Amino acid sequence: MRSLMLVAAAITLLSCSRPAMPPGAALAEAIAGRVAGNPEICVSTFPSENLHALDRATLAYGHGRAIYINRLGGECPGLSPYNTIIIDAEGSQYCRGDRIRGLEPGAIIPGPTCILGDWVPYRLP
Repeated sequence: MRSLMLVAAAITLLSCSRPAMPPGAALAEAIAGRVAGNPEICVSTFPSENLHALDRATLAYGHGRAIYINRLGGECPGLSPYNTIIIDAEGSQYCRGDRIRGLEPGAIIPGPTCILGDWVPYRLP
């Protein structure tokens, strides 16, 4: 009876988890129907904008008509869609060369430092 209860609990927990997205699916969803512009070195920061990780090597910033995508030079071990992003930025812009780190939920020490690349705007036509 106890093993049956454990199996039922495991099935319940597994049914609550989100299915894994294939690589690149989050990026494709973020830029769907948009046209890429020329890369930019910096983007202005606004409190209402949403900076989030699409995967371990790609960040998205903004919403509405323009979404800016930043592809890092490689994977950043501290980034995931569920982690808080910490950016060491000077002034009111996120720029190429700024340092970022990810902070896992419940953790107090952020992950390793990674470096931002160029920001590519994707705008609705």
